[in-house]
Amino acid sequence: MNNGFPPDQLAKLGELFTRSVPHNQALGMQFVELTAERALLDLPYREDLVGNPETGVIHGGAITTLLDATCGTAVLGRLQKRVQRVATLDLRIDYLKPATPGRTVRAEATCFRVTRHVAFVRASAYHDPEDPVASAAGTFVIFLMPEEAKQ
Repeated sequence: MNNGFPPDQLAKLGELFTRSVPHNQALGMQFVELTAERALLDLPYREDLVGNPETGVIHGGAITTLLDATCGTAVLGRLQKRVQRVATLDLRIDYLKPATPGRTVRAEATCFRVTRHVAFVRASAYHDPEDPVASAAGTFVIFLMPEEAKQ
């Protein structure tokens, strides 16, 4: 799928988005890949992200933020013509098992449908793609550019 952005510009866009959101920075998220088909972000393990000190498992809120950020990034990769602002409308997350202490969690998201105002996304967080830690489905509002809103 060609969305008008060359691959190197998509990578720059993904990196910029990951770095420009303060919450993403605070959690230490790392940009991995953005194409028109998918987005990949990593959440490296850190002690301060642990939800239960007895188990050493990363807090579910950090996994939620990772999935949300990856979904938003996937929407940006799928949009036609130019960069537009997006925001989460709805995000459902199913936690399937605890993340393994000490290991980076990767999230992969695919934006599978875009309308004029809404994008639909599916994602998973994992150490092994065949054995996910969590799965997500979300919708994101697409804010129109000023010239498009007049049409």
